[in-house]
Amino acid sequence: MSGDQRPKDSAEGSSRSGGDHYQPQPAPLSRYESQKRRDWNTFGQYLKNQRPPVSLSQSNCNHVLDFLRYLDQFGKTKVHLHGCVFFGQPNPPAPCTCPLRQAWGSLDALIGRLRAAYEEHGGSAETNPFGNGAIRVYLREVKECQAKARGIPYKKKTKKKTQIRARNEAKPPIQSA
Repeated sequence: MSGDQRPKDSAEGSSRSGGDHYQPQPAPLSRYESQKRRDWNTFGQYLKNQRPPVSLSQSNCNHVLDFLRYLDQFGKTKVHLHGCVFFGQPNPPAPCTCPLRQAWGSLDALIGRLRAAYEEHGGSAETNPFGNGAIRVYLREVKECQAKARGIPYKKKTKKKTQIRARNEAKPPIQSA
């Protein structure tokens, strides 16, 4: 045997097409992680298409609000306008010309994913434009507007503590011996 003890070339010592080096494939992303990545890339592309282009580090809540309004054109939820004869009706009997918009729940979930992605990409929670109060106000207004247009009010969920307290007050006190 010669003194040259070099490792075999991967094509030289194996009949397998992949060679001796096994590269494990990364685990497939969950649906949430895939959506988050896609949403993050879409927002980044939106900023690049602005005139002049805006970097992610320079983006603020106004860019986020503009992005949400931009997305409305791709919505699939009919939102009746105040002048529409079907305004306030949950199931209108005929079609109308009112615009299609992004549903409130879709926007809310989108903001949640973008908020998480911002912090995963090195942004701080304090400067996160997706967590800004103006975004929460916008989402609340969209929710209320869509609820009125459909005639279906969103009910605030009751806290479980009040339900537990009411049950405990109904029970007779425990007597100690």
